[in-house]
Parts: sequence; C-alpha cells; structure tokens
Amino acid sequence: MAKILVVDDDRGMRDYLEIMLSREGYDVNTAPGGKEALTLCRKHKFDLVITDLKMSGMNGVDLLKSLKEVSPESMTILITGYASGETAVAAMKEGAFDYLEKNFEPDDLKRLVKDALSKKRVGEEEAQFMKDVKNSVSFGKMTGKSRGMLEVYSLINKMAETAANVLILGESGTGKELVALAIHENSSRSDGPFVVINCGGIPENLLESELFGYMKGSFTGAYADKVGLFEMAHKGTIFLDEIGELSPFLQVKLLRVVQEKTFRRVGGSRDISVDVRIISATNRNLGERVKSGYFREDLFYRLNVIPVKIPPLRERKEDIPLLVDHFIEKYSREYNKEIKKISTYAIALLLDYPFPGNVRELENIIERSVALEITNIILPENLEMAATGDAAFPSVDDVEIPEEGMDLNEEVAKFERTLMERALQKVGGSKTKAAKLLGVSIDSFRYRFDK
Repeated sequence: MAKILVVDDDRGMRDYLEIMLSREGYDVNTAPGGKEALTLCRKHKFDLVITDLKMSGMNGVDLLKSLKEVSPESMTILITGYASGETAVAAMKEGAFDYLEKNFEPDDLKRLVKDALSKKRVGEEEAQFMKDVKNSVSFGKMTGKSRGMLEVYSLINKMAETAANVLILGESGTGKELVALAIHENSSRSDGPFVVINCGGIPENLLESELFGYMKGSFTGAYADKVGLFEMAHKGTIFLDEIGELSPFLQVKLLRVVQEKTFRRVGGSRDISVDVRIISATNRNLGERVKSGYFREDLFYRLNVIPVKIPPLRERKEDIPLLVDHFIEKYSREYNKEIKKISTYAIALLLDYPFPGNVRELENIIERSVALEITNIILPENLEMAATGDAAFPSVDDVEIPEEGMDLNEEVAKFERTLMERALQKVGGSKTKAAKLLGVSIDSFRYRFDK
C-alpha cells in the first residue's frame, strides 16, 4: 500500500483529497503546512507528497527544495490555483513529477498519482537491479563488472519483458549470442525455445529452407515435410546472427515474417502464423549497408527497435582478470587439471594486449594455456597471441646462453623493469595504480622501483 502525504493549509481540500485517495486504496496522511510536512517526512517514508503551491509560511516550491534533502525518494505533485508556465518550470526544476490546477478533475489526479507511483517503483527496481549486478561479476552467462557491461545488463533488464525486436551490435567475439540468451532467459518467453542460426554461414538456398522449412517434393531430396526454425521457435525467441549477410531475396522473406508474423514453407501454399521474438546481431555497420543499398531500410528499422551495443574487450580491460579466472576454472575442469591461478606477469601481458578477437580470443588463449601448462599456475611462456602468432613471453627454449655465461639477476631485473615501465605508462605514471595492475603491494613496488 503506497503511502501518500497531502499538504495544504485549506482543511477542506485536505479532507477532500484524503477521502478520495483513501478510497483508491492508498495510506494517506495530511499536514496543514510545509514545516509540519517535513516533520512527518523525517519520521515516516512517503512514496508521494501532494502539496499546494501557495500556503502561509513555507510555499510549495520551498517545500519541494527541502524534501530533496529530507525525503529524496518521495515523488511530488504540485497543486495550484495560480497555474502558469513559470510555476510549472519552477516546480519541475525542483524535481516535481507534475502539477495540476486546483479545478482539476478527480480522474486527472488519480491518473497522475498512478503514473508517479509507477515511475517510483520502476526507478526503485532499476536501482536495486544495478546494485545487484555491481555486487556480482556475472549476468546470465556473461562475465564483467565494467561500466560498459553494467549498462548492457541494465538494458537487458529493461527490455526483457517487452516483445520488441532487438538488434545486437558488436565486433566478432564480443559475446552477442550470450546477450541474446540473457534477454530470452529473463523474459516471459524463457520457458519457450531459444533457436539460433548463423545467417552468414549457410548458402542462400539452404538458409531459406532452414528458416522456413519445406514441403515434400518441393525440390530434389525433399523426401518429407521439414519444419523450419521459425516454427520451432514458436512462443520463444529466434536469434539471427550475422543478419547483415542476408541476401536481398531473404531480406524480403524475413520482412514479411517481422511485419505479419506469417510465412510459407518452401514449396508450400499455406500461410503459417508464429509468435516469435526476433533478436538479430551483426558485426557490420547496417546503417552504412542501408545507405549503399545492400540492406533494406524498412527491414533495418523493423529489426532495430532496441539496439544493444556490446563494447569490445579492449574498452573494458578491467574485466580481463575476471574472464581469465572464469576460463581457468572452466577449462581446468574440462581438462582435469589443478590450475588455480595465473601469474602476475602473465596477467600484465594480457592487460597490455589489444585483443582483436575480443572475448573469444581470450578464451582460446586461456584454453590453450590450460591444456599445455604442467604446473598449477599459468605462466607467461604459455600465452600465445593470435594477432602476432608469437608467444607473449619468450620461451626459455629461445634464450641463448653465451659461452662466457650471463648474469641471471640482471636478466630478470631487465624483464621486471620492462613490466614496471609498461604498467606505469598504462596508468599515467601512478605508482599505486601500477602496483595494483601488477598484483603487488605499493611498498613492494616502491622497493623494486628504487632498486
């Protein structure tokens, strides 16, 4: 039951509003002025404060200013007999949800109260959701606590219950399918099927029959009727990856499904209706492909109702240690290894790498490292970066020891100095941040730096 505070120095208006709102099921309190209202707000939490503008003592706008400090979570509605544009602007600047003239219709106030309380509830749910994800390192099957990923989680939370089509944008390897799966699993369709198809990996003639199915005898080899993926996804979600690779012919067929929720099997004459949410993904710039005529503009806008942009891994490097831990645990189980962690030098090298293949590339690097590692910790020499084709760290097999010998301490010190210099460059010269990046204490870093 929402708690509402009515503030008015006119007793008749207070009583009228109290009776009307109580009949709507609200818990209503009243106050004859601003000072009394603030006293009540210090003792009780009110979801909504409805206040008169012109009152003896503290006026409504001054009350709104004070409420921001005393009860910032309360929504506010201003009622005035002196309505003007200036009044509305002043009220809105102080955070009022809306305002009404005193000759308002009861239904107008009831509607406004519902809207204000609804906005408050949505805001509270969103705040709680963001608090939850900030305290977690994962959402669905995604891992990351960077600002970019928290924004993706928040958007998924907002859109999951809608039926709107979604277009996921991001470079290859960023995890677009995981985002699509999270949207599906957090929606009312979660009990329905989640069907995935890569539109860029199948020839056009086969892709049409995969998407829409075919009738027996429609072409050579069609020995029986085949159900297409859109039928399989009925009451669920279909994820069309690499949507930018669709041919013009299939773009027309897909447009009909998006617009009319119907299609025909290859060789069929009967329309089939489906209830499917469409989530698409691309690593291409579809806007540019529309301008160049490679992609239909009407289809683009039908699919791009809610766009979701996934940041590349190089823009969220703070997620790399979390992802590394996740993949170490995953592949240690898969390969029956006892690897528990990654060395400080190895993680520093990963943080300095641009990852053109994004999370998929990082996963491949860690899987290979786990498979090859013979100790219980991943060492730098087992990190191989695909972008260069070289090991991230020189293997001991590549090190030549001269006949006259070498100074081991000096060689180790050179490597240590190189890592410290890279760390300092990366964080703008801050020793504290560089120490954190290398996984050592600030005292240890300073000692090594001075040495």
